Parts: sequence; structure tokens; C-alpha cells
Amino acid sequence: MTYQAPLRDMQFVLYEVLHGDQVLPALPGFEDATREIMDAMLTEGAKLAENVIAPLNTSGDREGCLYDPETKSVTTPSGFKEAYKQFAENGWTALASPVEYGGQGLPHTLNTLAEEMVCSANLSLGMYPGLTHGAINALTSYGSDELKNRFLPKLISGEWTGTMCLTEPHCGTDLGLIRTKAEPQADGSYAISGTKIWITGGEHDLADNIVHLVLAKLPDAPGGSKGISLFLVPKFLEDGSRNPAFCGGLEHKMGIKGSATCVMNFEDAKGWLIGEPHKGLQAMFVMMNSARLMVGLQGLGIAEAAYQTSLGFAKERRQSRSLAGPQEPDQAADCIIVHPDVRRMLLRQKATIEGGRALAYFTSMQLDIAHNAESAEQREHADDMVQLLTPVVKAFLTDEGFFCANDGLQLMGGNGFTQDWPVEQFVRDARITRIYEGTNGIQALDLVGRKLGMAGGRPLKRFFAMLEEHCKDENAPHVGELKAAMAKLQKATLWLMQNGMTDREQAGSAATPYLRLMALTALAYFWSRMARVAREQLDNGSSETDFYQAKLHSAAFFMAKILPQTSSLLTEIEAGKDSLMAMTLEQF
Repeated sequence: MTYQAPLRDMQFVLYEVLHGDQVLPALPGFEDATREIMDAMLTEGAKLAENVIAPLNTSGDREGCLYDPETKSVTTPSGFKEAYKQFAENGWTALASPVEYGGQGLPHTLNTLAEEMVCSANLSLGMYPGLTHGAINALTSYGSDELKNRFLPKLISGEWTGTMCLTEPHCGTDLGLIRTKAEPQADGSYAISGTKIWITGGEHDLADNIVHLVLAKLPDAPGGSKGISLFLVPKFLEDGSRNPAFCGGLEHKMGIKGSATCVMNFEDAKGWLIGEPHKGLQAMFVMMNSARLMVGLQGLGIAEAAYQTSLGFAKERRQSRSLAGPQEPDQAADCIIVHPDVRRMLLRQKATIEGGRALAYFTSMQLDIAHNAESAEQREHADDMVQLLTPVVKAFLTDEGFFCANDGLQLMGGNGFTQDWPVEQFVRDARITRIYEGTNGIQALDLVGRKLGMAGGRPLKRFFAMLEEHCKDENAPHVGELKAAMAKLQKATLWLMQNGMTDREQAGSAATPYLRLMALTALAYFWSRMARVAREQLDNGSSETDFYQAKLHSAAFFMAKILPQTSSLLTEIEAGKDSLMAMTLEQF
């Protein structure tokens, strides 16, 4: 089974549910983002993903990246360099980048759709341009005009790629512990020294240069995270000389083997300050938030690819008879898709993927509104949604990406466990998405510890107001189920306010189930919206009967079989920390 971009479903969410063909062109600067342009982008992106990128996924996994300790260089799997070149030359690296530096200036939402297709087709290959987009965002927001002019054009064209260098051997999420140093030089540059680990695309052969964005501390830096600065450190300097920023080796990983994950050693490498001294974390968060949304799409992309593979298998694999009696009496057995438990796994994938797609596209569209809307009120409202939902998109979609891949493997039985089928690779590749760019536990702490109280709780209030406004629609299906989920989420929020504000361990104990509770409530909202559109189209006599009826069936399945998890999640939250924290270290 080969990947096919789910264009009809992508268009359904973008146009019929979110009205992106009306909202996006109305934003200043996006007048050219017409439906005709967006459809052309989707069609061409699908061709590239299906015909160029996807065929390299299995071979890239088997071959992996090769490190040469003498030259300290990395060779990517066969075909990756040519595929990346085609990706860049066709303008995909420039899609949502600033026009003044060579970008196409199209909405970030379109980049989201392209990223989904690439991640479904070949996650390892898609990571090289993916992080470059984050570097472009950080440099655009905080770089000096000089740095922008020197580096943005070739990053945007894809001639160069970018990295994000945060983690060090002795510290992960707690960036206040970093030891990498930046010494000021007479020419205004800095000498960067230190070691970074788990650097995606830190060294490779796809592009002419690699631009590292590195967190480091100045000599006068205060302690902790308030003393972190951000620096731009290129692999090659403008005179063509090699900057001493070398790969010290590749990580040996469970999955994404075609992605070069490097140890990077900076040995008095020349770099330039991005933004203000000691305020690098603020600039890096622009890149991290972009990366977190991208990783959420990685989960969505892998889930879609796994679903397509297992669905194709279930329609062809014959085993036993239907519990309702033979469905194809002239055959030796029925296809396994007739069995309830097989359908449970398929529908769980389908309902989660399509609901998650709506959540991801909605959040991306809010990002475009937050950056480009004319009124400050619109920008603030949209940014509130982005801030609140980014950790939800990252954590929930990557959790579900792994669960869907796992369901796909389970459905296929022993076949799924072999390399004869791609699902075992999807399981391995998907697993890292729940860990990098901030583990999903960290995303939950970010949601509970930062986002809920942001601006006096304004983002959360606006989220609830959006759902409540929808519930007033008499034509919206499943409003009762949505209201019940909202009531549980509101009760959990009240519990956090009463218990978590005075006891941080209480908040920590509730964080992960709270994030999932919010995600399921959000998906219930989007499924209600999607079901309303589907019902309207059927009532209006649409010829796409099966497509829209499938939406209604999927919505009903989500409400009946997935949304009830909200009850157990609320129970878990209200149980508090006692059973978690009572045991002494010696008792483990």
C-alpha cells in the first residue's frame, strides 16, 4: 500500500469547515491565497509527496545516515539529496516565508498542509526543511537587518538549512543549566564553545551550508534561564572557510534513521547574537513553538500513513467468517474488515485523525490571523488560541500518531510486525515525536502551569466561549455530548484552581490527563462542526453521498466510543496526587 495524500479530506477541513478560502485571502498580505492557488499547491504537493518523497521512506530507514569520523561529515541515504533539491527548487521551502527575502509570502496554514503530506510520506526527510522553517521564523522575528539580509535569502531558498541547538549532555528541558559559552570578539562577533546533543540536521550533505541557532551564555550572564542568549553560527563563513562547528557523531536511534541526529561540538566557532543579550530564550521560543506545531503534524502524518496501510490490508486480508454470517459465501473466508474489533481499530484511527486534522488546521489558521489581521483585537484573540492550543496539538497528535500506528500494526497481526510492510517503521518513527521538542509531559505542564493562567485566564475563557457559541446552533449535531465534555473540562479546571495553585504537585499530577481532556473536548467541538457541514451537504443533495455519510458515522463513533474517556480523565484528575507521591524512594 503506497501513500496517497488525503486531498479531499484536507479540502473539506480547509474550505468547508474552516472557510480558509474566505478567511485567509481577507488577511492583509495574503490576497493571493485564493482557492485556485491553494488547490494548485495541494495538487502539486501531493504529487511530490507521493512520487518523490514517499518512495525513499523504507530505503532511507534501512540505509540510515553514515558518519565519517575523519572528515566529521554525514552522508544521508541514497536519493535524499536529489529529493531535497527537487523540494527546494519547486519552492516548498519558501512557501510561507517573507517576500522581501525571496519567500512566497503565503499563509502558514498552507505550509501546515504541505508538512502533513511530507510527514506522512517520509518523516526523516521532512525534518531537514522542517526545522529550517523554525530558524527562519526566529531570525525574522529577532534578527538584525544585517543578519536577515545575510542569511534569510538562502535559508528561504533551501540552499541552506537551519538547526536548533538547545540540549546538552548534562541537561535537557532545564535550559538554565547549559554550559555553552559565548566570548565577545573585537569585530562584534562571538566565539561559541560547547557541546550540544540530539541536533536534528546538525550535519548532512543536502545543502551548501547549515545555519545553527545556538543557546549559550555570555561571560556576564546571570544564573538560570534568564542568562541565556541566542547566537547564529554557520557551518561555513562568508569567505568560504570552515567554521569550527563539527559533528562529533550520530545518535543510534530506534526510528527516523534517515534523519541525521548529531552531537555538535562548537570549538570557538564564530557566531553572531540574535536579539538582545540574556534574552535568547524568548527568541528561541518562536522557533520552539513553530517546531511544536510541526511535530504535532508529524504525529498526524504518521497516523494517516498507518491508517491507509492497515485499511488497505483489512480490505484484502481474508480470515474467518463474519459474526453475522458469511458476507462473501463464494470465498473461503471474509475480509477482516467485517470483524467488529478490526473496525474498532480502523475507526479509532479514522475518527482521531480527521478530528486532529481539524484541530491542527484551525490552530495554524489562528497563527496566520494572529500575525496578519488588521485589528489588534483579532490578533490578540487568535494569539490566545495559538498559545493555549499549541501544547495540545503537539502532545495529543503525537500521542495519537503513535497509538494509531500501533493499532495499525495490531490490526495486521504478524504481517505488521515484519519489514514486509511499512507499519513497523511507522511505530518506530512515531515514538520520538512524543519526546522531542519538549516531552508530552512537559507540554502538559506548560498548558496547566502557564497557559491556563495567561492574561488572567483569558485564552481559556475565549476557548470556552467559542464552544458555547457553537452549542447555540440548533442545527449542530452532538451538542449534548459536547456540552457534557465541556462540563467535565470546566470541573477539572475548577479543581486545578482550588488545588493546583497552592500545591504545585497537585497541578503536576493532573497535567497530563487535563491536556487529554481538553484535546478530546476540542475534537468533540470540531466533530460537531464537521457533522453539521456533512448533514447540510447531504440535505442539499450532494453527489458525494459516501464521503459525507462517512463523516456522520465517524462523528457518531467519536462521540460514542472515544469521548467517554473524559469521565475517567476527570476522575483521575480529582483523585489528586496522594497515590502518586506517598511512596518513599526506598519503596520503589
